[in-house]
Amino acid sequence: MDTMRIDLHAHSTASDGTDSPSGLVEAAVRAGLDVVAITDHDTTAGWGPAAEAVPPGLTLVPGAELSTVSVDPETGWRISVHLLAYLFDPTAPALVAEQTRLRAERRTRLRAMAARMTADGLPIDADEIMGLLPPDSPAGRPHLAQALVRAGLVSSVDEAFAEYLGSRRGYYVPRHDTPVEEAIDMIVAAGGVTVIAHPFAYSRGATISEDTLRDLARRGLTGVEVDHPNHEPATRVRTRELADELGLIRTGSSDYHGTNKTIGLGQETTDPGQFEELVARATGSQIVKG
Repeated sequence: MDTMRIDLHAHSTASDGTDSPSGLVEAAVRAGLDVVAITDHDTTAGWGPAAEAVPPGLTLVPGAELSTVSVDPETGWRISVHLLAYLFDPTAPALVAEQTRLRAERRTRLRAMAARMTADGLPIDADEIMGLLPPDSPAGRPHLAQALVRAGLVSSVDEAFAEYLGSRRGYYVPRHDTPVEEAIDMIVAAGGVTVIAHPFAYSRGATISEDTLRDLARRGLTGVEVDHPNHEPATRVRTRELADELGLIRTGSSDYHGTNKTIGLGQETTDPGQFEELVARATGSQIVKG
């Protein structure tokens, strides 16, 4: 019997992917997946359309990737933490309020960055970008990157981030994300489970420390993403060791964004036993079986 293929980190047009929620489900089928999670940034808007598109033989895991921040106790630096949340109650009042705030701030931030570009003579129009997005979507730098590609200023989203949108570039505007500890508390209260995405992806910038991961495990964190395209082999070995030490579930995921990245669905996968344990710990919402 073939091993189940499970990818627990994928994005749709509900945030910054290029596949519609139903298109993401279709892409999962083409990729030969048995299980796929929809984890758009700070929104659950894609859950319904994705669930309606699930065919027989595929399981959909409703989730989201939350924008959170950790403060390093030694340096005081604010470090961005991507918190994957699964199977929570999307109507939980505290969670709805915080995600609404984050989406509004993302749109304000995009406009501020676009204004800086326009002031420098770049052909970027914030209204045009917003007009291409679903209402109340979590607008972000990937949408600015796509505009830079359309304007012919760069050849790819990756190049746009490197040349214009990185945190050390003059167009960058910081976010005010949810403290990761509070985000974990909110998801636990909403019956969900949490996994730190690519916790030690050093190529992406500053990361949390091992001590911070230990603190979050004590706080109620459920798991850690071990196998991710931005984790080097040695990093995967060490992250797996930490997960076992801390009693955290180990996941593997592609972080698929459609054509915005070169990564394909199912490039990294989660062990079926680990997936079953993750689902067993959640009480807020259900997986969708086709």
